[in-house]
Amino acid sequence: MTDQASAKDTEPLGPTASRLWRFMKPNRWGLALSILAFVLVALTEPLIPQLLSVAFGEGFHAKGSSGSSLPGGIALPSMRMEYSFPVWMVPIVLIGLFAIRGLFSFCGQYMLHWTISRTVMGLRAALLQVLLRADARVYTSLQPATAVTKVVNDPQHVVTLIAGSLTTILRDGLPALALMGYLFYLNWQLTLLSLITVPGLAFVVRKVNRRVRRMGTWAYDAQLRLVSVVEDVTRAWRVVRSFDAADYERDRFAERAREVQRSSLKTAASNAMAQPLSQLMASVGISIIVSLALYQSRANGTGVGEFAAFVSGLLLMSSRLRHLSDVMQPITNALVVARGCIGLLDTPPEPDTGTRELRDARGDIVLDQVTLRYPGANRDALSALNLHIPAGKTTALVGSSGAGKTSVVNLLLGFERPDSGRILLDGVPIDELTKANLRRQFAVVSQDIVLFDLSVADNIAYAQQRDDAKLEQVLRAAALWDFVQSLPEGLDTTIGTNGSKLSGGQRQRLAIARALYKEAPVWIFDEATSALDTESERAVQQALEQWQGHKTLIVIAHRLSTIRRADCIQVMADGQVVESGDHDALMARAGVYAGMVQVQH
Repeated sequence: MTDQASAKDTEPLGPTASRLWRFMKPNRWGLALSILAFVLVALTEPLIPQLLSVAFGEGFHAKGSSGSSLPGGIALPSMRMEYSFPVWMVPIVLIGLFAIRGLFSFCGQYMLHWTISRTVMGLRAALLQVLLRADARVYTSLQPATAVTKVVNDPQHVVTLIAGSLTTILRDGLPALALMGYLFYLNWQLTLLSLITVPGLAFVVRKVNRRVRRMGTWAYDAQLRLVSVVEDVTRAWRVVRSFDAADYERDRFAERAREVQRSSLKTAASNAMAQPLSQLMASVGISIIVSLALYQSRANGTGVGEFAAFVSGLLLMSSRLRHLSDVMQPITNALVVARGCIGLLDTPPEPDTGTRELRDARGDIVLDQVTLRYPGANRDALSALNLHIPAGKTTALVGSSGAGKTSVVNLLLGFERPDSGRILLDGVPIDELTKANLRRQFAVVSQDIVLFDLSVADNIAYAQQRDDAKLEQVLRAAALWDFVQSLPEGLDTTIGTNGSKLSGGQRQRLAIARALYKEAPVWIFDEATSALDTESERAVQQALEQWQGHKTLIVIAHRLSTIRRADCIQVMADGQVVESGDHDALMARAGVYAGMVQVQH
């Protein structure tokens, strides 16, 4: 185990339980009703040994009726036997008692799971909200599979364990308390003596829980590492097969799976220690109490009914307590898992200090002496960059990989914050705008296409009102309308996870259509046509040209033939603009841009 995992082992679980309670608190009335129902069940528990006492004490002893006498005072022997209750009352009382217990038990479990299910829903919503508002840099270290596990699986696992333990506590703990009171009523000396095993039980539980927490933390971390391997295999299956890496991935999975198996086995062993040790301690107390009760019964001439009532009550209580010995381990395991997923709530949110909002923005962008360095980098991604992108014009950003083109986009969208300098949109510093308002000014098609497992229409009109006429317009502009018409359900056809049912070019054109659908003043195309054939690329470029003068277009491209008609080409290198001008001017200069064009020809 790592030092980080070892540090987790020593962290108290109390704060985690407190934070978990905050999600259960809004549904506390359901929990209160559940407890009330189980209390009513518990109140009927002492009636069982009491009924046995009555049955054994009075049910087998009859009273003779007064006999009749003959004339002359001669008495006849009594032939009728009278009992304190008729036999037919026994099944009625027993069936009625257990019917009432069953009804209250059902109500208690139903209300408890109602409370738990709503708690899961609230916790999942809070975790998703954190992911939606998390700082962009968080996603550089957060694996998607880990996020899915923490948001979807962990809350359900946590509350399932806690629900089982709460059910046991309410179903067995409350009756145990009721039986304890009944036993004190019957024989307080023996009942008090039965408590001598409590310190031993507490010691065993504390020692076992400490090991369960340590093993549970190890098992949880191992499970997350295994999930990440599976996520890699499913996400990058093309790469795995193209590199013939099935054996490598199988070995990597087997190593993680063995780690999970070992940690799970040790956790199970730790859990399994609790019950036999607890039962051993309890058996010592029970054997002493039963022996003393039998001795008292023989010495004092106590009836069979009283002895049966005490012993049956004691055995019922010990049975309940045996179930309670398994309660703490699931709760400890649940809190270990909860610590992992609730820890996600501490993820730093994206800073959003802006208060202003732009309406009807023109799209004039200025970067003034902007410097940006990513955490852990040994040089600036952008170094005192000065860049002007006029409104209504098409500006191309070109340069080798690492020149800073994508960093400019990240800054414009507020995903990164400059270390120095200013970024202005229509003369307004973008840090004065709310993040939501800033991003409404941009429509982006990145080189990393991201689509959703929704229909064609839902992907294009993402988070916007659907307009079929507008959908047709943007699909025609993206050279995709004919293809969509050929699909079985047209616009309503589901495209699969990240567009898995589409080709690379179709995915890229769909992303272009989504950007066109968003009526933003600034459009950013980051290698947006790299996967298109020449004919489709020309069709998209012609569609974009009709927006020149109406939209601010920022085009990032390595294929220089696609940006020749740009109003201005900004050539970047080492985080700075080294050349600027239109295609003809830059070619006449015979500088960096001209050299790049010659290389591609």
